[in-house]
Amino acid sequence: MSSDVATSGPSGSSGSSGSSGPKGSATGRPSRAAVLRGRERYIPVMATGALLLAMFVVGGMRYEAFASGQIVLNVFIDNAFLLVVAIGMTFVILTGGIDLSVGSVVALSTMISASLVTGQGWPPLVVIPLVLLIGAALGFAMGSIIHYFDIQPFIVTLAGMFLARGLCYTIGTDSIPITDETYTAIAQTRIDLSAEMFISPSVLIALAVVVVATYVLHYTRLGRNVYAVGGNEQSAMLMGLPVARTKIAVYTISGFCSALGGVLLSFYMLSGYGLHAVGMELDAIAAVVIGGTLLTGGSGYVLGTVLGVLVLGLIQTIISFEGTLSSWWTKIFIGMLLFVFILLQRLITARRS
Repeated sequence: MSSDVATSGPSGSSGSSGSSGPKGSATGRPSRAAVLRGRERYIPVMATGALLLAMFVVGGMRYEAFASGQIVLNVFIDNAFLLVVAIGMTFVILTGGIDLSVGSVVALSTMISASLVTGQGWPPLVVIPLVLLIGAALGFAMGSIIHYFDIQPFIVTLAGMFLARGLCYTIGTDSIPITDETYTAIAQTRIDLSAEMFISPSVLIALAVVVVATYVLHYTRLGRNVYAVGGNEQSAMLMGLPVARTKIAVYTISGFCSALGGVLLSFYMLSGYGLHAVGMELDAIAAVVIGGTLLTGGSGYVLGTVLGVLVLGLIQTIISFEGTLSSWWTKIFIGMLLFVFILLQRLITARRS
């Protein structure tokens, strides 16, 4: 009987520490296997960073004027709205969910903004908070339906996608230009970083969202709950964590980020149109996955999503510099990268199990 106790785990007698569990557990230190598993979480992010660096180096060697800081800043400028939308998608995917409505909510936000500012003469200080509130309300409604009615997120957000896109056409079927002075001023403002480098106000807004999202996910109770629900929802419920509140919160955040992305797209395009952001939900998902967030939830980082957006933007930039390739090659390269990173995720999860 004593031998059974001695080999039962880390709490066994000192004389059996060699067989009591992973090496180092008797001293309270993490085992070598645990340390390696912890480091594996960073592999997808490091792979994305290495890919981004390799693309930049190859582009700099192949094309003149490519290897400059402004090229990277231009990627941020051209994809600030996508970055904000992808941050919201990161929260959802970390819980093991999906949100297919983000592109349609972006388009709806541009249509509401354009119709109220241009058509009705409403001030932007009223329109922008209203648009953000509508986006958050749509996300809250979808999150509530997903949890309380136990319906798959794919189906609920697909319905939300059709609803938001349809609402765009009830406002108007044509593009609505935005001529408001505030929108025009924001669209034309350049924030100089040096004599040859600049960014737009939209980039600052997107980076602020990145900072807030990073803090929320890693330093707040909500962030810990998001990772716990994504890791194992049943275990999170047994632990007494607020699963319902967490799931509803992430879809509310996604709706808010989609609406904010729509506002940034309004600044970028200076118009509202029902066909804006068609397929943006797929770009957002691709950026999150390429950034290393597991589709099954529970593992991922905001930094990875930022790198994923930069990879997508740099692919478009390289194709533009090439000049001989159709824009459809962007989709081909993104599809190939998704296959690679999904396989990488599969290998990592297989090693953990």
